[in-house]
Amino acid sequence: MRVLVMFDLPTETAENRRNYTKFRKYLIKSGFMMMQQSVYVRLALNQTNAKGMIDSVKKNKPPEGLVQIITITEKQYSKMEIISGEYSNDTVDTDERLLML
Repeated sequence: MRVLVMFDLPTETAENRRNYTKFRKYLIKSGFMMMQQSVYVRLALNQTNAKGMIDSVKKNKPPEGLVQIITITEKQYSKMEIISGEYSNDTVDTDERLLML
C-alpha cells in the first residue's frame, strides 16, 4: 500500500517558511518521495506500518496549514493515469537546418 501526504502550508512569514522547509525535509528524511509539488508518497508494507507513518506525520506537522493523508492499495496506485501536456519543440531537426555555402 501507499501513503500519500498532501499539504498546503502558508509561506507569508519567515517562521512559516521555516516550518514549511522543516516539514518537507522531515518527509524526505522519512523516505517519502515527491510526486508533485506538495504531494509526497511512500510505500508501506502493511496497514500497521502505514498507521505508524501516519502517526509520525501527525507528530511532525507544522502548527499552521493543511496536511491531508490518504492510504491506498498498490492496485489502486497502479491504476493512476498520468496525463501530461503536449511537448513543444521549436527546434528544426531536419534537413531544413542545413545551410550550404
